Amino acid sequence: MDTIMMTASEVAEAMGVSKAYAYKVIQRLNKELQAKGYLTVAGKVNRKFFMRKVNYQDEDRRER
Repeated sequence: MDTIMMTASEVAEAMGVSKAYAYKVIQRLNKELQAKGYLTVAGKVNRKFFMRKVNYQDEDRRER
C-alpha cells in the first residue's frame, strides 16, 4: 500500500535524480501547495500532487 506522502528517496527513484535534487523538487512542490492553502510536511510531498505534476498534466485539461 502506498502512503499519502512521498519521501525524497521515493522522489529521487521515480525521477531518476539524486536525493539532493529530489529535496529541491519537494521544496518547490510544497511551496506551490502552501500557496494554495495546503498543509505540507518538510522533506515529503503529497503523492497524488507529485504524480500529477511529473506527468505534466494541465489542471484545466483534466477537468474537461
